[in-house]
Amino acid sequence: MSSSLSKAGAAYIAGAFEHPTRLATDRSIAQLHAEVARGALEDAGLGIADVDAFYTADAPGLGPIAIVEHLGIKPQIVDSTDVGGSSYLLHVNHAAQAIAAGKCSVALITLAGRPRAEGKTTVASRFAGPDVGFESPFRSSVVGMYAMAAARHMHEFGTTGEQLAWIKVAASVHAQHNPLALLRNVVTVEEVVNSPMVADPLHRLDCCVITDGGGALVVVSPEIAKSLSRPKVRVRGSGEFVKQIHGGYPDMTSSGAVVSGGQAFAEARVTPSDIKCACIYDSFTISVLIALEDLGFCEKGQGGQFVSDGNLISGIGRLPFNTDGGGLCNNHPSNRGGMTKVIEAVRQLRGEAHPRVQVPNCDIALAHGTGGWIASRHCSATLILERE
Repeated sequence: MSSSLSKAGAAYIAGAFEHPTRLATDRSIAQLHAEVARGALEDAGLGIADVDAFYTADAPGLGPIAIVEHLGIKPQIVDSTDVGGSSYLLHVNHAAQAIAAGKCSVALITLAGRPRAEGKTTVASRFAGPDVGFESPFRSSVVGMYAMAAARHMHEFGTTGEQLAWIKVAASVHAQHNPLALLRNVVTVEEVVNSPMVADPLHRLDCCVITDGGGALVVVSPEIAKSLSRPKVRVRGSGEFVKQIHGGYPDMTSSGAVVSGGQAFAEARVTPSDIKCACIYDSFTISVLIALEDLGFCEKGQGGQFVSDGNLISGIGRLPFNTDGGGLCNNHPSNRGGMTKVIEAVRQLRGEAHPRVQVPNCDIALAHGTGGWIASRHCSATLILERE
């Protein structure tokens, strides 16, 4: 998929909201959608009557239709593109394209879910496709797929469990400053590698949290952005790509980020060295390491060395990452982490992150999502955002 229709600078993220709950036993999914929508619109200084486009990938029932009615939106565009956890980054890209084409001016994007309250710890069966009959007899699991990617990376490049653990350590150092984070205790490399093995070589602390809640974004035209009092966060570049398994011969050590990142950097006309903060999908520690390599922050095979010794910790390392604690410690609502990556990137660019993790002079940030399984078919999506 190409982002060529998206025009750099044609759209701005004017509103961003992360639901504070991590366990929604007292709310329906529709209610969560309504609450995050209201939060993002209030953040932008807009109302529901201003919305003329609606995007969601997880609405119950027949796509976004029921949520549109529930919210009272009269949209010119609805989009229920669903590529797992990276859907919401695609939605930002698609909204930017629609705005550039003059089809809408205020796009609302929402995510809501209750997997923790409902006891759902794995991906729903609605993801089953023509491949399921060939894979299900082998009982593949999400963590098992990522464990295979980690094992292969270790075999090819000598990556170690201790190096992967540094990613969790960085996330925990950031999460201690986030009062809403599900896990706020700072952990050590030793604690990560000594935590129970879930799927060799991944330990429990290599895995993300499971949370309820959600989040929302409001993407607007330049004209609308100028009329608002909020800091302006411009969508400078975007990219998306579906990586396939090529008849059962996947490269488990690389992801679609090679293409989606290349598209986004080319459109934004910046390089990885220009990025002040990276918000990267962290379903597992290996997800981050492979994405960092594929996005060009280091050479393939050098990710283990790149993430070690606190290099991802804000105020200490070269590339602050997931400064809210990410999916590893803070929030992974509805088993989908792409939305919160965009929200934290917006916070950093506005200067609204916690003072202990706020990156000084953060003017360009990256948000990256992975939907699916790195060891198998998946969709990568990348956004380059800029404070104007």
